[in-house]
Amino acid sequence: MKVNIKKISELSGFSVATVSNALSNKRGVNRDTADRIIKIARECGYIRDEKIKRIKMVTYRDSGEVFNESPFFSTLLDSIEAESRRSGYDVSIVNLYRHNSDYEDNVRELLNDTMSAVLLVATEMNEEDAKTFEDTGLPLVMVDNYFENLYFDTVLMDNEDSVEKAVDYLIENGHEKIGYIQGDTRIRNFVSRSRGYRRALWEKGLEPDDKLTFSVKPSIVGAFEGMNRYIEQGRELPTAFFADNDMIALGAMQALQKNGFSIPGDISIVGFDDITLGEAFSPGLTTVSVDIRAMGRLAVRRLIEQIQNRDEAHSCTRLYNRLVVRGSVGSKIKDR
Repeated sequence: MKVNIKKISELSGFSVATVSNALSNKRGVNRDTADRIIKIARECGYIRDEKIKRIKMVTYRDSGEVFNESPFFSTLLDSIEAESRRSGYDVSIVNLYRHNSDYEDNVRELLNDTMSAVLLVATEMNEEDAKTFEDTGLPLVMVDNYFENLYFDTVLMDNEDSVEKAVDYLIENGHEKIGYIQGDTRIRNFVSRSRGYRRALWEKGLEPDDKLTFSVKPSIVGAFEGMNRYIEQGRELPTAFFADNDMIALGAMQALQKNGFSIPGDISIVGFDDITLGEAFSPGLTTVSVDIRAMGRLAVRRLIEQIQNRDEAHSCTRLYNRLVVRGSVGSKIKDR
């Protein structure tokens, strides 16, 4: 028997009008109600998934402070778009702003589009919001985030081990008093980097000192202003810093130099991301280099595998990074 809206109404227990509005993505239907109706419509064959023709690059923003400031993301999105088009898929961008009043409507519209696959750039996403995107039935790959308790195909960079190697490099250069400049927006990448920083110190017999942790905005201007305030307050400074990303590292460098500190003569600093601007600064910034374009390409390729074979097991692809040594780290060995 052919299934119609009246039958879905009977199966779901909702009125014909509610079912019709949910299937048409009209506003005014509770999200849980709409999700239940659409699930029933798929199960009984009313909704049939057609051939995927488009990849939607979805950027999730909570505070927006990390996403909006860093050139990391423009490179990532360029890579995703180029690989998608090279593979024969149309591309569109969907920006989800968590605190906008239409957030839930936009998510529902996105997840009800059976003609599109989704690449979810989830850098600022928390686990609770990520649950909405689990088990949608759509081909979906999460980029730049990972949740241990949720089952997504994910492509992300290594954070913890990379930072441990960066801090090891500072220790190898004789630094024992090593501080941490953290972004005050605690995305999961930053939390993982914090673990790498602490683990490196512990494994070398050094104790992390919370007095040497400086919290600043995750941007060049924000880090400059924050570090400048700390210096004016007379905060104790280490001989070296690891910073959560290059934007923070570069802003802190400017503040330190403005206040008469030599880099790396007085203070060394290491960043993360290897943005182009870091090489242009004086001195050049020592940093953890991430192959951002490879991350975008791999995410698209994994998504295409999903499109072609929905039954494949979920996987997590983690890219290794490398330390790029420039002039912002000096040796303290001779001072011992």
